[in-house]
Amino acid sequence: MSSTRILLLGVLLDGPLHGYEVRRRLELWAADRWANVAYGSIYHGLSKMADEGLLRRAEEGRGGKTVYEITEAGRAEFMAGLMNYWWEIKPIVDPFQVALTFMDRLPAADLVSAMEARIEQLGAEIGMFRRAVAAKRSHGAPRHIDETLRLNAALLEAQLRWIEGAIGQVKNGELP
Repeated sequence: MSSTRILLLGVLLDGPLHGYEVRRRLELWAADRWANVAYGSIYHGLSKMADEGLLRRAEEGRGGKTVYEITEAGRAEFMAGLMNYWWEIKPIVDPFQVALTFMDRLPAADLVSAMEARIEQLGAEIGMFRRAVAAKRSHGAPRHIDETLRLNAALLEAQLRWIEGAIGQVKNGELP
């Protein structure tokens, strides 16, 4: 089951919403930063899950907006998927690891330059996550949403620590 399905079902656990409200809630949570959610796919996903019986179209046409409500089947699928995510460890797919695999194909000067640029980008991204935690609180996001942002910042910090150590090895000719 996709993380987007779980997110959509989970957002609707608190009550019926139309697609725009679902999107706004996911934006408030910054779900595009920590989950594989494309905001443009929300409306299609809601409609598809309604066709599958996981959601019910509670109201249609109110200003051109369809209001969706989770069904018992949707609640059951949400709980099954949620528990599966807690118990199943999946690889974190990061395209950077592909670049890392072929770091030996770059001239040392280009590799050092790329690493230095990545260090700057990682620092900026970590700062963004920290600012996002404060912003989410001021807009009323649930406290536990902060933890998704903190986890992502911690993953980036681990990558930053690694690259800061590895750049010295590249400069000394020890890597690649």
